[in-house]
Amino acid sequence: MGHRALLAYRRPDRLYDLRYSHWGGDELELFEYLGPDSPLAHGRIDAELLADAVALDSVLTDYLDPGGYEALYLVSQDFEIQAYRVCWLEWHDGREQGRGALIDVEPGDRDLQVQTWFRATKTALADIVEMGVLSRRAAQSYLEARITEDQNGYFYTYGSETAVPDRTEPLFDAFLGEFESS
Repeated sequence: MGHRALLAYRRPDRLYDLRYSHWGGDELELFEYLGPDSPLAHGRIDAELLADAVALDSVLTDYLDPGGYEALYLVSQDFEIQAYRVCWLEWHDGREQGRGALIDVEPGDRDLQVQTWFRATKTALADIVEMGVLSRRAAQSYLEARITEDQNGYFYTYGSETAVPDRTEPLFDAFLGEFESS
């Protein structure tokens, strides 16, 4: 199965080149190995590009499947690294697979806290839905509110053709400050 991570390397033109790591989401271990002298983390990152010259919004909507990836790493040209836990906001019943959230993390306690918090919250909400207390829509709205208020998360929809132009969410770009107004 693995602990899949997507790595997005920032280019001078503010676009990203994408690579894959099969175990990079496990405890965010790539922080330890990734740097200017080891851009592929000593073989922990696949050498083959998944894509090149991709806008960050397209990274999220076209490549970062929240049901398949556990982590997203953004790597600056100077090898500053921002890591995000990818949170899949859907339940395992085959409905709408693509809603996800990103939560900024660092290796260690913060990462473990986010993973534990998210799993516990989502599991409790799934039980509440199963008991018929809340609808799926209400449970997902609650989960998104908790992610916003408790974790300062950023939401996206994988598989959407383009980013929604009239959205109220700010544009996501970790290297321009956390979020940029549209």
